[in-house]
Amino acid sequence: MIWGFDSKKETLLLPERQNQHDYFRTIMTTVLGQALHAAGYTLVEQPYKWLAGHYQWRKSPDQGAVVIAFQLLAYTDTSHAPSTPSHFRISLTRPAPPSTRTLSALVVEDFGVAILPSADHWWTFRNTTELGQTLTEAGYLLIGYGLPWLAGETPPQT
Repeated sequence: MIWGFDSKKETLLLPERQNQHDYFRTIMTTVLGQALHAAGYTLVEQPYKWLAGHYQWRKSPDQGAVVIAFQLLAYTDTSHAPSTPSHFRISLTRPAPPSTRTLSALVVEDFGVAILPSADHWWTFRNTTELGQTLTEAGYLLIGYGLPWLAGETPPQT
């Protein structure tokens, strides 16, 4: 089996040679890569950080680097933790004025949009379908709020 899904358990069946972090990166790039590339961002080649679940999309304007960072906490079904979902969050860093915010805090606290459960939100998923859905949801917020904030085009409502 190359790719698969066990519908009885609703779990992801990964290819034998691809670990969860590589799989997340593949799906993240498939779902968000085209939009981020169009906005001028490039996925930084850092395989050692990818093994730890850290992925950076970077844009280097004249003032300094602008970064979109994904942090993944991947879990697998074991007899000790049978159904713990994996989760991720997104952090944004801009150089001028210097600031780092999670996407959820930016949306909920800075813009005052109550679309997420909290300002400390982690997107969770248990399978490929949920991963695609959560990346799409996060992508809408990233494009609608995060990218304009990173570019300094849209100040938050205070």
